Parts: sequence; C-alpha cells; structure tokens
Amino acid sequence: MDLGMSELLVIGIVALIVIGPKDLPEMFRQLGRLTAKLRAMSREFSRAMEQAANETGVADVAKDLRAATDPKSMGLNAVKDAVDKFEKWDPIKNAAKPSQPLKPGGPVGATPAAPVEAPVFDATTPAVPLAGSEGTAPAAIGPNTAALYEKKAAKEAILRETAEKLKALDTPAPAPAATPADNKAPEA
Repeated sequence: MDLGMSELLVIGIVALIVIGPKDLPEMFRQLGRLTAKLRAMSREFSRAMEQAANETGVADVAKDLRAATDPKSMGLNAVKDAVDKFEKWDPIKNAAKPSQPLKPGGPVGATPAAPVEAPVFDATTPAVPLAGSEGTAPAAIGPNTAALYEKKAAKEAILRETAEKLKALDTPAPAPAATPADNKAPEA
C-alpha cells in the first residue's frame, strides 16, 4: 500500500467523523494488532518456504545452476577477452614490416620474361619463412603482387633513364670539329 500524507489525512478525518473521537483510539489499536499479525504470518510463511526448499534440495540445485551459468566457470571470460583484443586490433598498425622487400625472381627493377600466372594456394604449396617474422608464406606470389612488382620495376627504370639523361646534360659535350665549309669566308 502506497499511502501518502494527504491520503492518510483524509482517512483520519473520515474515521473521526464516522467512528467518533471516543472509539477512534481503540480502532487504531485493533488495526495495529491486525497488521502485526499479518506481518508475523508473512514472516512465518517465508521461513516455512525457505525451510521446505532447503529440505528438498532446491537451494542446492539453485546454487549448482548459478555455478554452471557462471561465465568464469565456463571459460567465457577468456572468449570475451579474445573478442575484445580482436576488436581493438589494428591490422595496419600491427602489420609485420619485412626488413627487405620481397623479390619475385630477381633483383628489384628486373622485368619478368613471361607474365606471372595466378598461383593456387593449397595444402601442397611449399611455404617459405617470412623475413623478420616467425611466420611463413606461400613460395609463389599472386597476380596483384606481381603487378605491384612490375609497377615498381617500371618506376625504377624511368628513374634510371632520367638520371642517365641528367648525367648526360651535366657532362660537357666535345667541341665539334671544324669542317671545310666553316673555313670559307663569308661572301659579301
């Protein structure tokens, strides 16, 4: 029962008018005894239910259920920790950086003689150790990687060619030899 002060005041005024001021204290005494008996009965009922549950083993079953559904006992905390680590993992930040660039069949800048076919990676593909890490990678490279190597080789070839042209401009050209036509006097 949720009675506020205003409701209790209204009940008290109605009881004062209906019952009268002389019988009102006796009525409140009887009401107090009744609520005390109700509370005692409810406490006794709760104790009897708890005792019956203890006798039948319901409390033990409830305890076992709590233990069985506890995340720690099921190892779910380890799974949750692994999921948290995976969600926080940044592949770009944590990427393994090789100490030397991978070379597909020769030095960087060498163009392949034949186009590279897309390899098929399966359980029979041999593995080679990766530089600077503990893992391994398939010995063959994919078409996208081959295309990147070709682009890099083309850029390096352009850089070499440009550097040779710049060196050629920096070196002085030999003076041209005089020809007999150059020795003629200008005609007037």
